Amino acid sequence: MEALIASYGDTSSDSDSESQPSINNQSSLPPPPIHLLNPPNTLGATFDYLECNSGSRIRSFPHIQGNYALHVYIPVFIPSERKKELTQFLKKATSLVPGLHVVDIDVPLHMLLKDEEKMVQAALGREFHISLGRTVPIRVHQIDSVVAMLRQKLQFQKRYLIDFNKWEVFVNDDKTRTFLSVENTTGGLAEITKQIQAVNQVYKLHNLPEFYKDPRPHISIAWAVGDISQSLKRVVEGEMKTHINVEGLSTRSMFTCKFSNIVCKVGNKTYNICGLQGQ
Repeated sequence: MEALIASYGDTSSDSDSESQPSINNQSSLPPPPIHLLNPPNTLGATFDYLECNSGSRIRSFPHIQGNYALHVYIPVFIPSERKKELTQFLKKATSLVPGLHVVDIDVPLHMLLKDEEKMVQAALGREFHISLGRTVPIRVHQIDSVVAMLRQKLQFQKRYLIDFNKWEVFVNDDKTRTFLSVENTTGGLAEITKQIQAVNQVYKLHNLPEFYKDPRPHISIAWAVGDISQSLKRVVEGEMKTHINVEGLSTRSMFTCKFSNIVCKVGNKTYNICGLQGQ
């Protein structure tokens, strides 16, 4: 058992997804100094440090020895040429709605307002996730079966483009966190929906809770403590009004990325689930 724990990491690995409620007692630490976002040599080591030392996280489920967090997702990277425009809205939202933090590294966004380059790197220069299933705890004996079934159902996937065209606000089930996100409502939605259905089948066979009945694929950029959805939605709606046509649909893409893989993360260990067909 000790060897398994060493292999999969902390059995209480936190979720970076808002699809699960965030409850449990955990001591809080102040955010890291802002100068750590720009060390002399590289930002990579800084992000590693921040991820390991971010004390403001709240566990998605109670810690139980021998449980490992399961998360199935599509990795997403924001194209460099679209980051500046997204950053402009982040700056606006941060100035109007206090308490926003960068997802994962938990740095308050207001600390980055005076340095756009740091904001781009910290808030947008990392891997994001489209969740294909809830982040849930599983036992050691379930891991091999879950991974094998996911690969069986999702092994061969065709290439497609994912179009993100809408800022949106989400709140987790317990209303302990609010998320500023970018939603996919057009290109790639049909393919992602089918992938979610396949993941649901695997979850159901392992008595795990299935995903939401009406999934809304998205990536989360920032978060805040509690339910501040009303104030954040007002800012988002003001921004989106300039990009909406008479039918209420977005008139342009915020950014597009290529579907490249499906990843299953169990504790600290990751598994590549699918291979791509075609060009």
